[in-house]
This record gives sequence, structure tokens and C-alpha cells, in this order.
Amino acid sequence: ILLIYKKVKEACKEKRISIAQLEQDLGFARGSIYKWDKHNPSIEKMKMVAEKLEKTIEDLLEDEGQQEGSDLK
Repeated sequence: ILLIYKKVKEACKEKRISIAQLEQDLGFARGSIYKWDKHNPSIEKMKMVAEKLEKTIEDLLEDEGQQEGSDLK
């Protein structure tokens, strides 16, 4: 199960912007980020989203279990 869309949605909520606004700001087609729950985005788009949301690509790719384990480092 891909969690990229969920992570982007959570990051947008933290930044208080909608996914639609993020797509518009980055010049993405409307609804394109929503499709990330079923299809992997390009690395270029992931980088653009991560930079806009002030996250790393790794932040957007980690699953819940990886995040918990990374706190122990």
C-alpha cells in the first residue's frame, strides 16, 4: 500500500494548504497528487512537493513503522 498520498495530505494539513492549492502552486494537473495513492509519482514531482512542504522525500516515503524506528536513532 502506497502511503505517499496520505503523507502529502498530512503535510498539507500542517501547512494549512489544500492539496488542490499545492497542485496549482506547483503547476500539476488537478487531481494528480490524489492519484499517488495508486501510482508512484516521478522523483521530480516528489522533490517539488517535498521542497514546497519543507519535508524530505524520505519523510513522504516512510511508512508508519519506519517512522517509529527512526526515532530510536
